[in-house]
Amino acid sequence: MAKRPTIQDLAAASGVSAATVDRVLNGRLKVREETARRVYEAARAIGYHAAPLLAQRLQPDLQRVRFGFVLHKERQAFYQAFHQQIQKAVEQATGVRGEVIIQYAASQAPGDFAKLMAGMKGRADVVGATAVTHHEVTAAVEELTQAGIPCFALLNDFAQGVRQNYVGLNNLKVGRIAASMLATAVHRPGKLAVFVGGYRWHGHELRETGFRSYIRELAPQFTILDTLVNLETRQLTYEATLDLLGRHPDLSGIYLAGGGMEGAIAALRETRAPGEVALVVNELTPESRSALQDRYVAMVISTPLEKLCREFVSLMIQAVQSGGAGTPGQHFLQPELYIPESV
Repeated sequence: MAKRPTIQDLAAASGVSAATVDRVLNGRLKVREETARRVYEAARAIGYHAAPLLAQRLQPDLQRVRFGFVLHKERQAFYQAFHQQIQKAVEQATGVRGEVIIQYAASQAPGDFAKLMAGMKGRADVVGATAVTHHEVTAAVEELTQAGIPCFALLNDFAQGVRQNYVGLNNLKVGRIAASMLATAVHRPGKLAVFVGGYRWHGHELRETGFRSYIRELAPQFTILDTLVNLETRQLTYEATLDLLGRHPDLSGIYLAGGGMEGAIAALRETRAPGEVALVVNELTPESRSALQDRYVAMVISTPLEKLCREFVSLMIQAVQSGGAGTPGQHFLQPELYIPESV
């Protein structure tokens, strides 16, 4: 495990004494702004744990903004990376002193999201969530909005007409990209399968719609089977994929519109040769990267997390400073596409 940077490391990186670093950290005695800024820049560069505190020392008079986030799947690699990028984006935001509050829903139940979102009232100045589309969630957004707290839909759109903005991918386009890849990768007519996490995920529905429209228009030689719901779980996806492969020997491709890709990858590794069934999944994680390299995955469609977090934090600051004024809209980012040769 890498050694955590110390005050001595920070002093060496910034070219000042450890005593000067201590004065900057603790606000003891007066330190020139130029020196304090050099210490802060060095702290960011070496990953010193108190870099956010140093930023606050440099910016005592800036507006304080409390950013609240409600996410899910806390132990999933993608959401761990998402968490890190949120922290980074808030730390690097200019013009404000930011504080991050992140909570994770225990399940995909609408009530779990709604309770945590409504609970941000009085704790956060602006809220972003990766929640499902449901009237309970909409009610929570309305409650926040009435309290003067703008709310953003992240990755999956919800509470349309009530929330401040949706920030994420154009999911209709994502579905068409997935279909295009399968139509290109599969060289014989056959059957295609689509998994969604559930029909409370508006983004998954759009991806399925885009997928089906592309095949209908441009690749009619393929038959799309009835859509399967996997609740974004590894085990359910694994069992459903094994069942599909057993019942449909001519299955040519699978598209995972949501989570649970680990189960599909495991099933294909057990029963098929690499590339025998083309698989398209979302988000580049250690598992999907490995499957790409072994050619069990034909393409990964990934969210540009660093850019996403930087842009929605900027939009959140604007919403706080304007009092949430403006017409609710959608802010789309371009997906990152990975094939075996690109990893």
